[in-house]
Amino acid sequence: MRLRPLLAILCGTASLLAGSAGAVDLLRATLSNPTAYIPPQCYTKTEDAAGRAHNPCQTCHTRSRAPHYINDQDLQLSFAFPAPALKNPWSNLFVDRRAAVAATDPEELRAWVAQDNYRGPDGRPALAAKLARPPADWDADGDGRWSGYVPDAWFDFDDEGFDRAPDGSLSGWRAFAYQPLPGTFWPANGSTDDVMIRLPAAYREDAAGRPDRRIYALNLAITEALIRRADVPIAPTDEAALGVDLDRDGRLGTATRVAFAFAPLQGITMRWVGRAGSLAASEAPLAAGLYPLGTEFLHSVRYLDPRPEGVGMAPRMKELRYMKKTRWLSYFDRMDGALAEAKERHDFPDRIALFFGDAETGISNGSGWRLQGFIEDAAGELRPQSFEETVFCMGCHGGIGVNDDDTLAFPRKLGADAFRGGWYHWTQKGLPGTPDLIRADGEGDYVHYLRTNGAGDEFRSNAELIRAWLGDGGLSEARAEAIRADVAPLLLPSPERALALNAAYREIVREQSFTRGRDATIEPQDATVWREVDQDRPTGLAEAAEPWYPRGRR
Repeated sequence: MRLRPLLAILCGTASLLAGSAGAVDLLRATLSNPTAYIPPQCYTKTEDAAGRAHNPCQTCHTRSRAPHYINDQDLQLSFAFPAPALKNPWSNLFVDRRAAVAATDPEELRAWVAQDNYRGPDGRPALAAKLARPPADWDADGDGRWSGYVPDAWFDFDDEGFDRAPDGSLSGWRAFAYQPLPGTFWPANGSTDDVMIRLPAAYREDAAGRPDRRIYALNLAITEALIRRADVPIAPTDEAALGVDLDRDGRLGTATRVAFAFAPLQGITMRWVGRAGSLAASEAPLAAGLYPLGTEFLHSVRYLDPRPEGVGMAPRMKELRYMKKTRWLSYFDRMDGALAEAKERHDFPDRIALFFGDAETGISNGSGWRLQGFIEDAAGELRPQSFEETVFCMGCHGGIGVNDDDTLAFPRKLGADAFRGGWYHWTQKGLPGTPDLIRADGEGDYVHYLRTNGAGDEFRSNAELIRAWLGDGGLSEARAEAIRADVAPLLLPSPERALALNAAYREIVREQSFTRGRDATIEPQDATVWREVDQDRPTGLAEAAEPWYPRGRR
């Protein structure tokens, strides 16, 4: 059930060693956990004391869809860990925090999570000011300046989800709503979060190079169609003014949808609009299942905020995560990398992944993206993640079957029938009223997860959710029907549990023990988590579950 080694062990090593100061730093680095890219959830016991099998593994390890060629559904059936990862390094899972949680003053904790640690007193991103003159221990290459991502989102969204600066200009970031990935990513298990996307400037400008939000919205719709591999509705658009047949009806009229079409061997493809549409294919490549070169994602992970009207997103951030697509890999490149990885896994099953980069500029995932992040220091202020803390992020981006171009949230974006077409931030509308994602087999994704996992998280530690939704007889049809219409009652914890989860996580912050795990567990997880894994032990599952998206969908 482990994550297989990522493509970083296969791509770009020679050039990095030849010319990258970050690579030199890496060679000097020593990780306390050399397999930090294998997350704690992979150590779960998939059989309970009664011998019943549980399948949380399907969330990540599944049959992929091209041009993602990992196809790691076999990891639902076996604990195929490399030898260095057999002993569970995530010791925070076995810490008893019940006394610390009980001793926490609820009002003090409420005040803590209500503090905004992203903005400074002037209302601007506090990190941007600090990074203008980075402290020496943040400056990985010692040149006196910050060479990585500088937080530039304002978290002030208009009614189309576009982020605005104080002067009213657009930062380029656009928030979208999505069905959170089952398990750890549910607020019921410890955190709220949000995701924003930003395309490069050429995709945000008209043909003359002037900023144009209408053009930008259309290019985002084209991106959505490419990732969904499906048509995407749009506001009525004059195609003649753009010179692009968006709906592919053979004429330049008024389009109300972006029609998905990608069969390049037959000469069938799509086009960007605005300035991006006039760029050479090498500058603005386009392919089904892939984001434009230069695409960025920003993802804040936050505390839970128990309010009288319900649990919501707290102002205080636990983390701010960033990734940027810095290299274009063709279908052939990606398939070649996946095949080489499969051979590596077969020939050297105990070889672990290597990663290149540093805490300042981020780490390459080996398949075109660079990732970096910021996390709380002991006082609760955001700081750059260490190299090892960033390697942890690699587990979810690039090496698992469920990825679409190494991402998780955007493929699950709410569609045109949702509030504002799914383009909004959770502070503008919360989870209530969000329907379950419907799988290719017609079943709700969350309903399927509850029934095949028998719990609402990988560790089966969320007793509150189990009592409320599964009881002794499993998920009833009435409860399943309720989830299909509105996932919020399932995904949001009680105010009491939200406070307990906040208190448990803050203990990890105070210890700065993220390299030992950052899950907000309250009780030791010995009953459901392995301290040491037996490579030859089966997971107890008879067959691998199918993915939520259609098989073979292009």
